Amino acid sequence: MTTLLLIDVQKDFHPGGSLAIPTADADALRTATFITNNTPSISRIVVTLDSHQKLDIAHPCFWTDGTDGKHPDPFTLISTEDVKSGKWIPRKDLKHPPNSPFVDSAILGQGGEVPENLHHHSNEDGSTTTKLDIVAYCIEYTRRLESKGRFQLCIWPEHCIIGSEGHTVVDVIMDAIRDWSDETGGNVEWVLKGQNNLTESYSALSAEVPISEDTSFNYDLLDSLKKDTNKLVICGQALSHCVNYTVRDIVEHWPKHEIGKLTVLSDCASSVPGFEEAGEKFVSDMKEAGVNVETSEMFQC
Repeated sequence: MTTLLLIDVQKDFHPGGSLAIPTADADALRTATFITNNTPSISRIVVTLDSHQKLDIAHPCFWTDGTDGKHPDPFTLISTEDVKSGKWIPRKDLKHPPNSPFVDSAILGQGGEVPENLHHHSNEDGSTTTKLDIVAYCIEYTRRLESKGRFQLCIWPEHCIIGSEGHTVVDVIMDAIRDWSDETGGNVEWVLKGQNNLTESYSALSAEVPISEDTSFNYDLLDSLKKDTNKLVICGQALSHCVNYTVRDIVEHWPKHEIGKLTVLSDCASSVPGFEEAGEKFVSDMKEAGVNVETSEMFQC
């Protein structure tokens, strides 16, 4: 059985979108052609969707310079020291949407000691409620990002806002997976990631800093990808980021003697401009790990 995992094949990552990758349209056309040509052999299609709030921690409007309300420009890097010094601080009127998950100290604690000042537990009138200290949280969040050694917090253009046009799958791939469903009787399986606006989710399997149950490692998804899968074929956007870290998580938790079941379609994914080196290192690392890296024309389902 062949499972096709399409990562974030959404309009905002394509020309005309807010975080466009210039070569994404060509990637999408090759992806759609691959689906059409291999429809009888593809048993499952799983599609991940980057899914953000406007006030996401990696969007400009989450932050201000603390003096005149200026927001950081896209691609600004915010360090722990920037937050500590007040160079960039979370805006003071931030509110959690109704039913939004709060930071769960028990889950955050699995990644290290939780700062004592992360939550306030008392009010001026003597009553007790639990309220997140958003500045203390952002200091801890950026510190944990940096301690992992991957990157600092990068502010991206607003993208993949839930319900927006840019959140939807690019047309040529959407048409192909609809045709696949119609021809095979199979339902596309959808996986949303990034809804919690207080952490980032490059990988479809886990947030960069898990802070709640829904941002912890998704073993159910991993087990689903393993089950009855002879070949797991992966592509999407972007090679430098979400494809990169999703596949790294899969490889880390995949049986070593079955790594050969994994294939990345190299001509159906591209790096964010300026991050090509990260994409190249990812491809090199995956080849070294035993993952197949092939073009969509050469791969045989």
